[in-house]
Amino acid sequence: MNTPLIASASLAALIALGSVGAANATENTSNQEENSPVTQEAPTSPPTAEKRPHTYTHHGITISDPYDWLYDKSYPVVDDEDVLDYVKAENAWFEAQMAPQAELTEALFQEMRARIKEDDSSVPQRMGEYVYWSEFEEGSQYRKHYRRPVDALETDKPELILDQNTLAEGLEYFRLGALSISKNGRFMAYATDTNGSERYTARIKDLQTGELLADELTNLRGGLTWVANDTAIVYGPSTEEWRTLEAKLHVIGTAQADDVSLYKEDDESFSVGAGLSVQDDYLIIATGDNETSEVRFVSADNPTGELTLVKARQKGVEYSVDIRTGSNGAEMFVWTNDDHINFRLAKSSLDAPGNWETVLAGSDEFYLTSFDLFKDFFVTEGRLNGLDQVQIRQYDAPSAVSSIEFPEASYDAGLSNNPEYDQTKLRLSYESMITPDTVFDYDVASRSLETLKQQEIPSGYDASLYTTERTEIQARDGTMVPVSIVMRKDRPAGGPLHLYAYGAYGYAVPPGFSTTRLSLVDRGFAYAIAHIRGGDDLGRRWYLQGKMYERTNTFNDFVDVGRGLIAKGYTAEGKVTASGGSAGGELMGAIVNEDPSQYGAIVSHVPFVDVLNTMLNDKLPLTPGEWQEWGNPIESKQAFAYILSYSPYDQVSAQDYPPMLVTAGLNDPRVTYWEPAKWVAKLREYKTDDNVLLMKTNMGAGHGGKSGRWNSLYETAEEFAFILWQMGMTEEADSE
Repeated sequence: MNTPLIASASLAALIALGSVGAANATENTSNQEENSPVTQEAPTSPPTAEKRPHTYTHHGITISDPYDWLYDKSYPVVDDEDVLDYVKAENAWFEAQMAPQAELTEALFQEMRARIKEDDSSVPQRMGEYVYWSEFEEGSQYRKHYRRPVDALETDKPELILDQNTLAEGLEYFRLGALSISKNGRFMAYATDTNGSERYTARIKDLQTGELLADELTNLRGGLTWVANDTAIVYGPSTEEWRTLEAKLHVIGTAQADDVSLYKEDDESFSVGAGLSVQDDYLIIATGDNETSEVRFVSADNPTGELTLVKARQKGVEYSVDIRTGSNGAEMFVWTNDDHINFRLAKSSLDAPGNWETVLAGSDEFYLTSFDLFKDFFVTEGRLNGLDQVQIRQYDAPSAVSSIEFPEASYDAGLSNNPEYDQTKLRLSYESMITPDTVFDYDVASRSLETLKQQEIPSGYDASLYTTERTEIQARDGTMVPVSIVMRKDRPAGGPLHLYAYGAYGYAVPPGFSTTRLSLVDRGFAYAIAHIRGGDDLGRRWYLQGKMYERTNTFNDFVDVGRGLIAKGYTAEGKVTASGGSAGGELMGAIVNEDPSQYGAIVSHVPFVDVLNTMLNDKLPLTPGEWQEWGNPIESKQAFAYILSYSPYDQVSAQDYPPMLVTAGLNDPRVTYWEPAKWVAKLREYKTDDNVLLMKTNMGAGHGGKSGRWNSLYETAEEFAFILWQMGMTEEADSE
């Protein structure tokens, strides 16, 4: 759908507020360093962060936080020399420890790179009077974007409309954000981030003349939407706290200071987004947080006209809309959870947009996740028993469904790029844990799939050598948790197993394909994805059972899946390695506090581990919008105590921890750099083992790590080298 969706998410599980039981609730200031924030006895020892007395009190509970100083209070500027010295010292320790694995890392990198077709391109797709696609050239880090007229020959020279490599030249970091072509095909608007801070700058190019217009939109987030007959763009500016609370209109050729506000949100926990209806005739502006939505619309030709409210916000009710004009005139379709947890599809007239008439009722079995409107049919997507479904439906008989059949029992499938309203074929993407990414066209009339492209692996790949399984593990509360596994058919039982999960915001980790994963699997690993609660793999309730006061279900599910796989003979104690990033990094922090002996190595990327402090700081970029996911500890003692009970940083204790690699980004606005820095400092203080603990901070990047396909791939090689090193498998790796 073209309309922006405001996703929902949160935690749950009631607790008694008497005894909090938080580790280290009182400060021990003995042996405090007084001379320097960082001490290093020798280049061969890890840095030790100074402890500086700091406490805070909420709801009568006092917490000691002697590493609070690692949070540079001038953020987003990080210029505190003590902070920078510590982060650099950790980077130096990372480099020193990984130096003996340099050959292994390089070998893994070259191995991974050899599986990637360097001069690859996307499958061309029509949009308006042109066909668009993108290409990588051999050796390049970034894509080039091309187009040609629909009536041109494939042998005709294509038009290069954007070269990311040129834009990235001389930059340590570069990422292309929104790229939007005007309806008439003349103008292209695009946004770039050059430091990882996710504050984008947009420019406009006249594709007829090749001229870059003088217009420059700075400090923005979100999309770029063409309106007013391609004379103006709607965008979302960023506040100082990285929040998008406004939709603004920029008219080509005018100063950004003159841009008009179309809608401004008062609730700082909400976020605003804009998009066009399926026939490009209505501008739809949506606002919402992680559990509540509110939508307005206006003619795209007159965006400064009066906005029409679809339905006033109601806490806990999410909805998104699209509008089409058919034989019955203009009508609005609505996806909403107002009367069923797994969502229903409804419709209304534009004159009474809040009077919703059910088209498809909510179902306990089928989880409706999205819909797309086309001229002669519409498509619903969702999951049945955890498996993706793509369903073709007719406007005059919506209950009669034609489901697209896919060839495997476990897979990841869905609509891909379908920009045209009048389409007879649907572009689909498909993959499984043993089937590389495949692009299909589905002929709606003949109900047949045509393979357009399958991911090519230049160094070779034989799917018959591998097997994929979907099993279930019983969690401690009796819940059956699905697990997707891939491994070689000749793998001995009980070998090492890598376990991955995310478990938050209702994001379901798909059982998809990965070329990099083969570097572990070909060395005897099983690779497993735990579909734990907190994601919505088995429906909306599955997600709700892992948020707010049920958050610990997520952690328990992961620990129990690992234990269950050990019990089933897939692996053994100490042979489980695990990784996760962001909220999945929080997961890593929680599971090593709960059951450290299970794991042989942990990799925690940009981990959200200082949960309590972040949720108490309403000045941070995402905090107000996150209270619906984690709880608001400022207002609620129950939320404060519950978050404290699992927050990985607060629950670090004197025990053995497995070998760990932690990553961070100095410019990361989502999980700020000091969360992993504080966590690692505290782990160094409390852990009772001699296992390796490393932290790598990207000094010129953000949440996603380094930019560029080879730079990013090298970081994956570092991660796998760390895992193989800690599992004592470097010789096996070298012999490959």
